[in-house]
Amino acid sequence: MLQTVICAKWGTRYSPLYVNTLWSMIKRSTARPTRLVCYTDDPSGLDGQITALAMPELKLPERIGNLPWRKLALWKPDLEGVSGDVLFMDLDTVITGSIDPFFDFSPQTTFCVIENWTQLGIGMGNTSVYRFKVGAHSYLYDMTVNDPDTVLRYRNEQTFISAVVTQKAFWPEGWCVNFKHHLLPRWPMNFFRVAALPADVRIVCFTGKPDPDEARDGRWPAPALRKIYKSVRPTPWIAEHWR
Repeated sequence: MLQTVICAKWGTRYSPLYVNTLWSMIKRSTARPTRLVCYTDDPSGLDGQITALAMPELKLPERIGNLPWRKLALWKPDLEGVSGDVLFMDLDTVITGSIDPFFDFSPQTTFCVIENWTQLGIGMGNTSVYRFKVGAHSYLYDMTVNDPDTVLRYRNEQTFISAVVTQKAFWPEGWCVNFKHHLLPRWPMNFFRVAALPADVRIVCFTGKPDPDEARDGRWPAPALRKIYKSVRPTPWIAEHWR
């Protein structure tokens, strides 16, 4: 059976390199036939093995048009080029283990997601990595289109999804970790120690800054005053996996 991973790239936040690197990691991290579908507003520079499709339209206020709210377009009743269960991954992720189990976990559940690391126990998901059945929760898209004022009262798209979705399961603990929250040594040791990678982690998520390539090289773009505490050592295991 063909497994489908999807991602989304719009605007200029991420270059084609991020999509191509994601595809390279997927190929090394699956033992089954797997494809990558990228929904994008600019397919130039993408690897020819990647299926590039137009980013689904979703009318949003200009102030949030390029923010993660656009991911709500993927909850349409039908999604071009895909059907059934698909695995979504943000572009700022590093795959460090097999992702086949993400397709096997809780097969009866139509939405599986990370339990948000900083909000445990309250049902909050983090949509850096999630699996969903196309069309099973199209009411999320319909609400965004028909009642945007209500939807946009939520802090962000994953808060809205977590509050409204009718079925969800969280990935097993330790499958997906956050680089800054779980792996980066606490201040001031982040100036001296390299972030370690636990053996059982499958995906490392890089929310905000630094991006994977920046952490790999020991760079953390930040205003001068914040560099007092925002520091990361060059991290060799990122170079090993993010390629």
